[in-house]
Amino acid sequence: MAGRNFLFVPGPTNLPDRIQRAMMISMEDHRSPIFPRLYESLLPGLKRVFRTETGVPFIFPSSGSGCWEAAIANTLSPGDKVLASRFGQFSHLWIEMCKNHGLEVHEIDCEWGTGVPLDEYEKVLSEDTKHEIKAVLACQNETATGVTSDIGGVRKVLDKVGHPALLFVDSVSALASVDFRFDDWKVDMCVTGSQKGLMLPAGLGILCVSQKALGLTSSAGLKRDYFDLDIMLNANKTGYFPYTPALPLFYGLREALAVIEEEGLDNIIARHHYLAEGARAAVFNGWGLKLCAKEPKWYSDTVTAVMLPDGVNGADIILRAFKRYNVSLGAGLSKVAGKLFRIGHLGDMNEVHLCAGISGAEMSMLDNGVKVTPGSGVAAAQEYWRNNEPPPGLLVR
Repeated sequence: MAGRNFLFVPGPTNLPDRIQRAMMISMEDHRSPIFPRLYESLLPGLKRVFRTETGVPFIFPSSGSGCWEAAIANTLSPGDKVLASRFGQFSHLWIEMCKNHGLEVHEIDCEWGTGVPLDEYEKVLSEDTKHEIKAVLACQNETATGVTSDIGGVRKVLDKVGHPALLFVDSVSALASVDFRFDDWKVDMCVTGSQKGLMLPAGLGILCVSQKALGLTSSAGLKRDYFDLDIMLNANKTGYFPYTPALPLFYGLREALAVIEEEGLDNIIARHHYLAEGARAAVFNGWGLKLCAKEPKWYSDTVTAVMLPDGVNGADIILRAFKRYNVSLGAGLSKVAGKLFRIGHLGDMNEVHLCAGISGAEMSMLDNGVKVTPGSGVAAAQEYWRNNEPPPGLLVR
């Protein structure tokens, strides 16, 4: 097929050419005396992305889901209680993982399209006067529904009620795209992956760990081996790994961190918001459709989940977009399967790039009988972008 595939799923994301080139290396010995130079060069940049001075980054050959397991297995014991809310596919999966590890989960089921319920977290934590809840879990950006939650608000709740529980955050589809502050929010475990805002292929699970959480590894009773932080830390102290690392991805990560440093993290966050506002203008002002996210406070700046009219199957929109226009859109998952499609707009992207995704989705909807005006979505996005000041990362200098 002529042209290229336009990737608008919320991960894996588009890779800048310079990052792809950085990974085009000959294989080398990961136990050579020069390998520590590569590994140690990654740590300062990762700490800046997490916005931490005291947190310790860990890199595992895995996806972000592997680091979910690392977070709970290295700090908790069978029977421990954790607090979590279920409002999308990925918050659901983390809860199920906790149960599979023998943890007792206090679940709060929320409407899909909403996020972490701060008022209910406050109620549960204030009633836990014996501090039996050992960890609070929060998914910062639920990609299944296009919802972002207030992690700083979770920290305020913990501090308000004086609860000592650990704070675990899934920032897989938010880090380096949406504001995240490890130190300011006193996060204990932050989980992310390489294939989202870090603009790399899947294959690296990245975890940032607080000193408080590191101090619990010796007393944690859950079984672990591959994801044992003590084993990893002992090897990392010498600049090496206890098993074979994903070497080309390390070179890619070094370049990705340089890209982030050059644009500036605040500018990147502003760019993602600016692009997302254009996508939302397409949905509301152009197509006259709704988002899965119920209120503006929940709107995600990395993925837009577009609800479809009754009788239209989202799978048909996605299939037509791919087969006819070579555009990859995200599918609805679990409860929202078939009810929506998702446009991912995180990582390496600008306005004209996103216009292609909006156009492809629009043509596919028209082909499937959705009553939208041809060109309306792109026009609405253009109207927003042309009439609002772009962040520095979108200007050619």
